[in-house]
Amino acid sequence: MATLCEGYTLCGLTPAQNRLCSGIRGIVEERDSDHVIVTDSTRSVTLFKVSDQKPLGSWMVKQGQTLTCSAVYNTKTKEYIAVSDNKVIRIWKEDDVVLDKAFKATVSADVWVVHSAHGGDPVVLFQRGALRLLDSLLSAPQQPVEDVLAPDEAIRWSTSIVTETQQLLLFTSELKGEHFLYLHRLNPNSLQRYRLEREEPGLSPLRFSASYKNKHVCLLYLYPNGHVYRSSISVRGPAAEEGAEAPRLPRSLLLALPVGEELLEVASAIILDDAHVAVVGAPHPSAGPGKDFLCIWNTNFQTLQAAKEMAGKIYGQLWSFSNKLFAPHGNTLSVIPFECPKSSLASALGKLKQAKTEDSKLPVLVPSWNNILHGDKLQHPKTMETRKTRTQRRTQSTPSLTTDQVLELIKTAPAEEVQREVEELLSRQDLQDLQPSLGQIAVTLVSRSLAEPTFYCPDSLAQLVRTRCLCHSVCPDLLPLALEKKDYFLCQLCLQFFPDIPEAVTCACLKTFIGLPDVDAEKLNLEPESVSFMETIISTQQGQAGLQNGFSPTTCANEPSDASSVQQTKGRTEERARNPPEQICPIGVHKAALINEVLQTAYSDNFLLPHLKGLSSQHVILFLQYLQFLYLQYSQNAFPQKHSFRSPSLDQVMDWVCLLLDAHFTVLVMTPEAKGLLLKLQHFVKSQVKLFYELGKIEGSLQELKKTKLKEDVGQYSIEVIELF
Repeated sequence: MATLCEGYTLCGLTPAQNRLCSGIRGIVEERDSDHVIVTDSTRSVTLFKVSDQKPLGSWMVKQGQTLTCSAVYNTKTKEYIAVSDNKVIRIWKEDDVVLDKAFKATVSADVWVVHSAHGGDPVVLFQRGALRLLDSLLSAPQQPVEDVLAPDEAIRWSTSIVTETQQLLLFTSELKGEHFLYLHRLNPNSLQRYRLEREEPGLSPLRFSASYKNKHVCLLYLYPNGHVYRSSISVRGPAAEEGAEAPRLPRSLLLALPVGEELLEVASAIILDDAHVAVVGAPHPSAGPGKDFLCIWNTNFQTLQAAKEMAGKIYGQLWSFSNKLFAPHGNTLSVIPFECPKSSLASALGKLKQAKTEDSKLPVLVPSWNNILHGDKLQHPKTMETRKTRTQRRTQSTPSLTTDQVLELIKTAPAEEVQREVEELLSRQDLQDLQPSLGQIAVTLVSRSLAEPTFYCPDSLAQLVRTRCLCHSVCPDLLPLALEKKDYFLCQLCLQFFPDIPEAVTCACLKTFIGLPDVDAEKLNLEPESVSFMETIISTQQGQAGLQNGFSPTTCANEPSDASSVQQTKGRTEERARNPPEQICPIGVHKAALINEVLQTAYSDNFLLPHLKGLSSQHVILFLQYLQFLYLQYSQNAFPQKHSFRSPSLDQVMDWVCLLLDAHFTVLVMTPEAKGLLLKLQHFVKSQVKLFYELGKIEGSLQELKKTKLKEDVGQYSIEVIELF
């Protein structure tokens, strides 16, 4: 089923005074899917890196000049192209600062748009329908341009498509209420003209969208009454004869949006894949009037699969690049990632369960994350059975229960009997054959534990997690159940073995672990390796001397370089004497071991930050103090680098420091007891930035060395000087 992920803001908008226009003329993809060019409706062009949500460059024309089409990027020459005041073509590179000093050429007719599709040559479409390749136009900018359209005919939309063998340009026009589609082929040069079928009187298409597949162009267009039509055009069709009447373009009703009694004013529909269409500006079927939504519809089954309410006014503009939707609304331009898996009836209807038969009871397949990530390199660990268990099994006169019998037993039997039978089932040598059923066993155990508070089998659940055949998606209630039961050992196992834990559940674990009293935490029976790691850190810190092999990093870093800095160094020494550095672990060993598991959990910054804001200021300060302690220990030369320990890396520690500062910066600034901590963390971040800066220089030097070609014949003895810049 299609999904809309949590979006984020790319940039702010300055809508026009009439509030009917977003202020964006167009958005196009640049060098790759992570870079886009945003052209506003007046004077500026801005290059954004989408993942970093920041501009990389901006260019602006002079006061009194206006950009009249969206800027594009020529991937072959790595140049930007735009048109100002309808006739002035401007070309510049990324390192050009002043746009007016870059190349510009004035053409003889008004330009509608410049298209530069990936893999194709830039083409210029004039307002009267003529088409020119940019290179041929710039060779003679004042060359005459013919009129393709009728005198009162005007272009409404255009796009460029590059196929396997040729480049196409499509545009639509309007003439006295009639709408036409032009298909212009560049190689060989030919033109086709089609007449679009009339809709209800007075209704014109709001937006168009086009895609290419199997030597056919699919045209999608949305009308104000909510009807979405699709037309298919072969790219091998014959060229239109001069003076011949335009044939009617066949269409099919793809989707009928529930718009109610009022017609759509500003809306857009674009093609995502063969079975999904994104629509913005149309009302949600279940929402009240006046709500603006971004929706994904499945056209195969006419179902709404994902919807997101957009705050502020919708302007009827929508772009899609590499599974990301770009939608301006209100005063912001938002980026909303989406996923559209292959359309099927099961996904459209919610994967209905099939009725079981007596002859065929096929278990639901539970994917093995271990095989997905590592292939056959790692085998599933077998649960070790004791000698007593093997003896009991040999002496049993009755055969072992089947998987289906164990599932039925879990629903009614006491916890002790369930524990015994599950252990017996997992102790068999055919664990890989049982893998598809392990997810069902875990779900059944968790479901009964939630329904009956007195029933709980922690050992069975821990054994199931240790098989590495489970994940959070298979049994989403397992980790929340462990938190509810205060089974922190099971929580630790889930954090270690589940690669797909949602950020909300990760933050719930973090909040619980930080709020756990140290007295209670020290009584917990946790995974021994994680506890040993913390004990090693603390014992190393307590036994560490001021000098390490005759060298003190702190003394060396603060040693004055000349006589003028002696007084300043003395002041810093006195300040450190008044405020000695905190190098004592602020939390207990077991509590730290639990938090370390959270630090190593996979997450996405955009999804994690909103949940981190739910932590209290006291918990945030305590967490930052612990991260500071880890950083100090990791920075010591005497810290034991033992790879056998499961421990968070220095990068993970610093990433969590930055996340907490981003989520609680205002609160921390206003909290007096956090002032000194913030100053120390600022020093840590600066040191890391400096470290990576130096590593970057080393990387550049190594790259230059790699580019240097060794001479084939250097003789028996030679001296070569290599200069690094």
